[in-house]
Amino acid sequence: SLPAALQPHQPFQIIVRYTTADGPAIWWLDPELTYGNAKPFVFTQGHSVCNRSFFPCFDTPAVKCTYSATVKAPAGIQVLMSATQSSYLEEEGVYQFYMEYPVPAYLVALVAGDLIHADIGPRSRVWAEPCLLPTAISKLSGIVERWLTAAESLYGPYIWGRYDIVFLPPSFPIVAMENPCLTFIISSILESDEFLIIDVIHEVAHSWFGNAVTNATWEEMWLSEGLATYAQRRITTETYGAAFTCLETAFRLDALHRQMKLLGEDNPVSKLQVKLEPGVNPSNLMNLFTYEKGYCFVYYLSQLCGDPRHFDSFLRAYIEKYKFTSVVAQDLLDSFLNFFPELKEQCVESKAGLEFERWLNATGPPLAEPDLSQGSSLTRPVETLFKLWTTEPLDSVAAASSVDLTKWRTFQTVLFLDRLLDGSPLPHEVIKKLSECYSSQLDSMNAEIRIRWLQIVVRNDYYPDLYKVRRFLENQMSRMYTIPLYEDLCTGTLKSFALEIFYQTQNQLHPNLRKTIQQILSQGLNPLPAIDTTAVTTDTPAMVLEDKVSEATNGAISLRDVNVSA
Repeated sequence: SLPAALQPHQPFQIIVRYTTADGPAIWWLDPELTYGNAKPFVFTQGHSVCNRSFFPCFDTPAVKCTYSATVKAPAGIQVLMSATQSSYLEEEGVYQFYMEYPVPAYLVALVAGDLIHADIGPRSRVWAEPCLLPTAISKLSGIVERWLTAAESLYGPYIWGRYDIVFLPPSFPIVAMENPCLTFIISSILESDEFLIIDVIHEVAHSWFGNAVTNATWEEMWLSEGLATYAQRRITTETYGAAFTCLETAFRLDALHRQMKLLGEDNPVSKLQVKLEPGVNPSNLMNLFTYEKGYCFVYYLSQLCGDPRHFDSFLRAYIEKYKFTSVVAQDLLDSFLNFFPELKEQCVESKAGLEFERWLNATGPPLAEPDLSQGSSLTRPVETLFKLWTTEPLDSVAAASSVDLTKWRTFQTVLFLDRLLDGSPLPHEVIKKLSECYSSQLDSMNAEIRIRWLQIVVRNDYYPDLYKVRRFLENQMSRMYTIPLYEDLCTGTLKSFALEIFYQTQNQLHPNLRKTIQQILSQGLNPLPAIDTTAVTTDTPAMVLEDKVSEATNGAISLRDVNVSA
């Protein structure tokens, strides 16, 4: 017979003593890779399957558990974790953390460095390096509580206690990560107000969709990302109006169709239920379809209800039923049909051409897309200006040049520039006139806008503005603002220019990013000459982390078009 401690259904304890080696979850930064250049920094990034290199775990979203952690750190280093409770014993330099609610392994996260905080609401604070904290406060003070309150009115109580945000150095490999109680977000996004709003609200939405109720398998990531994107847009509609939400949606759906053209409509990665082959990193399956095709399916379900508020009521019930568990698509769809028996009677799941099974398993674009006409006041000026610049003969430059882009919203400008990128290379006269009209205006705008203009410069070999590309890359250390430009530079005739910039700036880049850029520069060439890697220590993870949106699958477009990466 079994010992008493091993009887069925009786709790027992297993102690595993372990030491971690270098692994993809843990990112060590020398002081030179931080904004303050004063102290070392470390953060973890567990999504999707990296935390198995951080601690022994069942590294699957199907398994959830509580956790506790004890962390010892040098004086002057602040440690934070994705936990509901924390304490600090100053005389011992020991932090203790406890997450009282069950979470999947990928949501266990740690960050440590020269971080200070400020309260920005009754249950929220921002953490950042001292030189960045005033900017973070000015951008977010007061409004995070507004977003949380809006989300609660739609989907029920926020169950995690605190909602704090920590801004990480530019080496953070994605834009944001929904770690419960403590959203991780890249500091680079602080200058782009509208992207910051969308990114944080998306992570707020994950508190319900993804963190409370989680996809049980990585093959159905849309259950977290599609629902979180839908919830994000319901929150922005409540707080910023339908026109802004429709503009942001139009921008993302434009990107989806761009990716569709690149991949082909029969590409299996365009399915919502993607087959995960053994040995494949689940992050490689994550793309715009995970977010936007998933969103379109959720939006379609909401339209079947007639009133989005009825669908909100269903989602509240769904969260209440499944919180702290993991689900598959059938759980969501069965719950939906049971909540709306009249729809079940109408057999909406089998409606010709819009069958639920087809939504899940057909390749190609979404079977239906949302009506975005409420955003026409913001999207129509973009369409008009684009036509002025791309209709031959080019005799409407005067009308086009009278448009003041500084008066536009960021999403209007990036939508316009993305469409010009799609049409590149443009006739030389067009790119010359575009530069004369807008280049000086764009110089003073945020990085999300500037990188798009610089990609247009590169794709059109417009030499008079190349110095701006150099200046931009000399001042950027993040993947999302370097990879797309290097890929464009190396696709065209400017590879030697790219090599020159890289050799000048390599020491300010994280070794993982440096390695990725080396791979881009090496395509079609003999191996690059050995590069001084004295900044790389034995603490540096040897492998390059995959972004949640896979570069390998999607090319430059992935980082340019999906900057909500969690």
